[in-house]
Amino acid sequence: MSTEHTTWVGGAQSVTHTGGGDIHVSLATVAHDPRKPIFRRLPEDQLRWLRRVLVAPVNLGRARTTLAETGTVVLDGPPGSGRTATARVLLREHHRRVGAFRELLPDDQGELLLSDPSLVDPGDRLLLDLSGAEAGPWLTTRRDLPALRRTVHERRANLVVVMPHDGVLEPDLQQYRVEIAPPVSPLEVLRRHLRAHGVPDEQFLRDDVTVDEFLGGRRPMREIADFADLVRRARESAGPGEEFSAWCAAAKRARTGRRAEVADQVVGLPDAPQRALLIAIAMLHGAHADVVHRAAALLLSTVGSPEEETPLLQQKDLAQRLSEVAARSGPDCRVRFSELDYDSAVRAHFWDHMPDLRPHLGTWVARVVESDDPHLVPDVRDGLVARLAGEYLRTGRADALATLAETWGARGAGTARSEAAVQALACGLADPVHGREFRERVYQWCAYRRLTGSFARVLVQVCADVLALTHPDHTLIRLHHLARRERGTAHALRALCDLVAGSRRLRRRLLDRLARGDLSPADLDIFPHISDPALLTDCSVTTRALIDEEGVRRALVACWSATLTDALSRPERERVVPRTALQRWLHWAAEGAGDRGEVLLDLLVDAADRCGEHRGAAFAVLYASARRAECAVPNGGAHTTDTTDLLLQKIGAAQGLGPGAPSASAGGRRS
Repeated sequence: MSTEHTTWVGGAQSVTHTGGGDIHVSLATVAHDPRKPIFRRLPEDQLRWLRRVLVAPVNLGRARTTLAETGTVVLDGPPGSGRTATARVLLREHHRRVGAFRELLPDDQGELLLSDPSLVDPGDRLLLDLSGAEAGPWLTTRRDLPALRRTVHERRANLVVVMPHDGVLEPDLQQYRVEIAPPVSPLEVLRRHLRAHGVPDEQFLRDDVTVDEFLGGRRPMREIADFADLVRRARESAGPGEEFSAWCAAAKRARTGRRAEVADQVVGLPDAPQRALLIAIAMLHGAHADVVHRAAALLLSTVGSPEEETPLLQQKDLAQRLSEVAARSGPDCRVRFSELDYDSAVRAHFWDHMPDLRPHLGTWVARVVESDDPHLVPDVRDGLVARLAGEYLRTGRADALATLAETWGARGAGTARSEAAVQALACGLADPVHGREFRERVYQWCAYRRLTGSFARVLVQVCADVLALTHPDHTLIRLHHLARRERGTAHALRALCDLVAGSRRLRRRLLDRLARGDLSPADLDIFPHISDPALLTDCSVTTRALIDEEGVRRALVACWSATLTDALSRPERERVVPRTALQRWLHWAAEGAGDRGEVLLDLLVDAADRCGEHRGAAFAVLYASARRAECAVPNGGAHTTDTTDLLLQKIGAAQGLGPGAPSASAGGRRS
């Protein structure tokens, strides 16, 4: 079993949690070639949002014209000018029916070899964000950029490069360089975001001292967007009668942090039930009061605090207890602190200053997510797990979070705990600091760890529903490992097939990965599922089918040859010939592949010809399969018999038994 030479991703940008509030994250032993670029898909909903909130930076029109006329634009501009958002919007405006929107990612050494033509599919929209690159990586990129541009032009694709500010650019590339500057009016940027957040115009069009103070300095576009989001959240949690000025003031207070306030409050709340309620509110902020009440009681029992001895009717009611911790339950019965982002400060205080509480919190969260309260809806469960994960990640305890997720998803875990494990790993993968570490951890699990059925399912879901959204190439490698190792189930195999179903590039890469590997029985079981001849010969999106590519044909021959050799080398009683897959190829060669039908036959004959001592038996298997295929076609195929005759001619030619039909893969055409 060979190992993967892991390609790290430097400078990744993903979902980032910069303060309090809710977090919702939507949910093979073959050497990985480190020279192959890694890709990140860009979610369509994020692109639509950027298009809505973007206020045109200076020179946006020139950038649009350059991209439209040449297929390439190199964006320059000072940090905070909105370069990366502009790049994404430019590519979003070139949306087509064909091609994908992908980001090219450098490896850990900052290198990205761009000269491989297979990097670009027809109609692709490619983003190369090197805004934070050092001089070395930028020099390498400039060297390979002309080759990438040539491929982009030939494939009628589009490329936007975000270069380091004030970086050097060769004279022959200067014609593609456009320097943008921040929008003239930062107030318009803020208002555009507020409008997109649904804040009424009559509110934010009025003058406000807090806004004037905030925009008085030179603010990067990201800070303005973050402030607008704080105003949005302040509006959502505001009491009756509060208007724009109050929302802005709350947003300003949230920016300053509340750690000192929380420390003073905790000193004044010495009783365990009060502190348990404070923690429960912070971890379940915005949840139904019943959920918060039950969670506080579970926390007390988890840490071993004695039960309340006061008679039930003499105990404080929940409204009084909430008031003691500066929280309230609104008309919707949802519990929140009175101040914006106070929950974030409470979580940070207890995590930082009561370290012995941390392992209990993991146990407590697992107990809460398994509760049967009807108000504990999926968003609430996910938010609870995400807040706990946020504390692990904030304090650099990524290993502990990964271990906790593995524990939650271990053998015998119920659905709720397994989903919590998925959510915890999703938070780790999305973290801009620790995401790379989690990708490597998931790889190690998939490739080497002896997995229980339940945790294997967790990893399949994490790969298919989380990692695939941002790093499809990494996902392919991990799902391949899982598919090779699973026994008695096909969850990973189905996820792997789903991953490559919508991507010619990923199907091409998986075929190449199989062919370059050891082609073990596990790989040969995977091969029929990803070699559908209808997809290999499809040219509805582009005039060039996958089977027209030399590398794909080479991989198919290698896999078919290994498949036939493996079957024929077994004792007769154990021999399982892949008749279904062969018949599917022969049917499609006869009825559906058109001019490429003969190529399918050539590949099968070539594969059989490479079966060594089993060569003659492999030819016999092909011919017998073709004869059976004639009988299996409903109502008799119009060309099935002709296809069998043509196959026999090609087998004869390969065996040197007489003149054969011309090889379509060598440029011949069937008469």
